[in-house]
Amino acid sequence: MVEYKPEGLCRPACTLSPAQLTQALAQGTVLQATALAFDREQRLRLDLNGQPAYMEHNDCADGIETGQVREIAVLTRVGRPTCFVIVEAPGPDGAWRLSRRLAQRRCRTEYLDQLRPGDILPCRVTHIEPFGAFCDVGCGISALLPIDCLSVSRIQNPADRVQLEEDLFCVIKSRDEQGRLVLSLRELLGTWQQNADRFAVGETVVGIVRSIEEYGIFIEIAPNLAGLAERTEGLRLGQPVSVYIKSILPDKMKLKLVIVNRELSEPLRFSLPYTQTSGHIDRWVYSTPFSRKHIETDFGTDILAASGPCAGEQILL
Repeated sequence: MVEYKPEGLCRPACTLSPAQLTQALAQGTVLQATALAFDREQRLRLDLNGQPAYMEHNDCADGIETGQVREIAVLTRVGRPTCFVIVEAPGPDGAWRLSRRLAQRRCRTEYLDQLRPGDILPCRVTHIEPFGAFCDVGCGISALLPIDCLSVSRIQNPADRVQLEEDLFCVIKSRDEQGRLVLSLRELLGTWQQNADRFAVGETVVGIVRSIEEYGIFIEIAPNLAGLAERTEGLRLGQPVSVYIKSILPDKMKLKLVIVNRELSEPLRFSLPYTQTSGHIDRWVYSTPFSRKHIETDFGTDILAASGPCAGEQILL
């Protein structure tokens, strides 16, 4: 069975012998190599373990021939891992002919089009914008991870949660009107109770200032868990602090915190505490059973919107 992975994680061609490359041609294996140049014939040139290879212009990306993919998307492959399938063995010029377009089309048909909302898949962050992160879900095909779907805790910028080239697990939230996947991360980072169970009253822990309100300051102590401390002047969003956990109130989904130290010298970034990295989720309930505030995601809800609140989310106050 052919595997379709994000670029950078596909099988490297740089170690394969001519016999192994011939086998990959016969089996349709997705390989990758670093694109070395975009030449005057508008071809991407690559090296396969000392053997020359190239992609014709229209083979560099699915949609390049129709204008759906911009030329810059091909030019920026130079110097980066680029996936492909081999479509032709060396001829008189001694070069292997490759196609990224064919790899992407097969990835869509055989893999991505078979997935449904609630399915979990690996991906890699390729680009970050104020409204979300774009992720490679296979063979360079991009999907949007909206900022609202990064965590339950409020964040100001996607870079507060994920980094370029970071490998993630995400759940498929929906498809947009063009059929492109929309992703979510927060459903894989634990419920309120699962996160709160990692802490105890009386502990002093590190946290990050996420929101400054008139009535207090919200401080995140885990990617899906934040508590409230009394308002203190001079704090900024994203600032690391240490806090004392004064109380944990599951029925109200509240943590009361006291700021202990606001002069931490090291920047702070939480690792992602995945509770699931494969399979499927039908429904995810963040809230505790008796909380007045109800937060859940129903992956059976057919919602196409990729902006605003996370698609399929229900919040009842």
